[in-house]
Amino acid sequence: MKNILFAASEGVPFIKTGGLADVVGSLPKNLDRNYYDVRVILPKYSCMKQEMKDKLEYITNFYMDYNWKSQYVGLFKAEQDGITYYFIDNEFYFTSFRPYTDDPIWEIERFGYFSKAVLSALPVLGFRPDLIHCHDWQTGLIPVYLKERFQGNEFFRGIKTVMTIHNLKFQGRWNVKDVQQITGLSDYYFTPDKLEFNKDADLLKGGIVYADAVTTVSPTYAEEIKTPFYGEGLDGLLRARSGDLRGILNGIDYDVFSPDIDKYIPSPYNAINFRKEKVKNKTALQQQFGLEKDEKCMMIGIVSRLTDQKGFDLIAYVMDELCQDAVQIVVLGTGEERYENMFRYFAWKYGNKVSAQICYSDELSHKIYAASDAFLMPSLFEPCGLSQLMALRYGTLPIVRETGGLKDTVEPYNEYEGTGTGFSFANYNAHEMLRTIRYAEQIYYDRRREWNKMIDRAMAVDFSWKRSAEKYQEMYDWLIGG
Repeated sequence: MKNILFAASEGVPFIKTGGLADVVGSLPKNLDRNYYDVRVILPKYSCMKQEMKDKLEYITNFYMDYNWKSQYVGLFKAEQDGITYYFIDNEFYFTSFRPYTDDPIWEIERFGYFSKAVLSALPVLGFRPDLIHCHDWQTGLIPVYLKERFQGNEFFRGIKTVMTIHNLKFQGRWNVKDVQQITGLSDYYFTPDKLEFNKDADLLKGGIVYADAVTTVSPTYAEEIKTPFYGEGLDGLLRARSGDLRGILNGIDYDVFSPDIDKYIPSPYNAINFRKEKVKNKTALQQQFGLEKDEKCMMIGIVSRLTDQKGFDLIAYVMDELCQDAVQIVVLGTGEERYENMFRYFAWKYGNKVSAQICYSDELSHKIYAASDAFLMPSLFEPCGLSQLMALRYGTLPIVRETGGLKDTVEPYNEYEGTGTGFSFANYNAHEMLRTIRYAEQIYYDRRREWNKMIDRAMAVDFSWKRSAEKYQEMYDWLIGG
């Protein structure tokens, strides 16, 4: 039996702000339990829902040195889907309205504490992992601390680490003097071949340098981040580590995202009856959102954080043109104010065609995946992307830009070969995107049989966690000996 510990700043169902939480919640329960004892460790945030807090049981506490003080470390645990979850408790660091704050140095101090506490807790918990799987910059100091001060202890010798990059844009950077003061790491660690980056300290960089293997969440993104455009300044390091770098696609949880068992949608459907049943979800949503009721009108869905990364400047540029077409556009999300206001404006200007729900709602997202005919995702970069996987599952054909995980998961329609599961365009260009949307409209209206065959193919592809889990298992075995 091999022991694996996942360390992360969020995980479903306890706390979630984005796709990272889905991975941390879904991957462990899909690994083979006959070979792996997988456990997860998270911060115990005060903003967790009460029903989740009620599942936690206190284990013990101890004190550790951190930031020139003796800091309290409380340990809790819970069982979920047969997986043991541990929680690091410290009210000073983890009392907040949201899991993350907007203060970069405070975030570095909080998650530096978390990284050190994770390692310090292991002998107390009596669980010795063969491998610690670290997720994103918040756990970047775990591989560093492991090499720096824990190696001298017999218990820690030989523990391997994996660093998974979910989004390279976020790295945990601040000036060296403050980070050194907080973490207690010596000068030795703050050089350009270690944690130092452009005279700052970079926690993700530390994790990449010291981890035994590095992964990211799609094969294409793993190649892209070795280039200056996508590399966020770390492309040289990632090229240097390319022998230990691999891209493994995320999956989605088919127990949650399946149109035949989805409790949020008015008319469940499957790959056999979608021609009759799927459209009922569209008319229900048109009624709910006050759009013109027309089951034949092509509906384009967008469920997203409203940020630059997701390509909303392209949409802003051609939205007036797009609204001249026979389409309805349904948007759900929150984010940058200018994009929230842009969609509010178009919903006001084209009231019978555009609906903008500027909020976060799990229920509405399911309804939009089920109701829409196409799903628009023109990202500037996209490490993996989960929305297009959900859209495929619901027979809602993605229209995407060919980048990262979007390129790996959406096969562009080829009318000559009768292949494809969606539509894609290559350049980050608003009119190239508009041409692709209009090509999709043409197939939808004029070649309906072809469109339905594409839905057949989209609903048949397998992006469940099972496939991804097998690839992670191969990597674990490679690192700790199969």
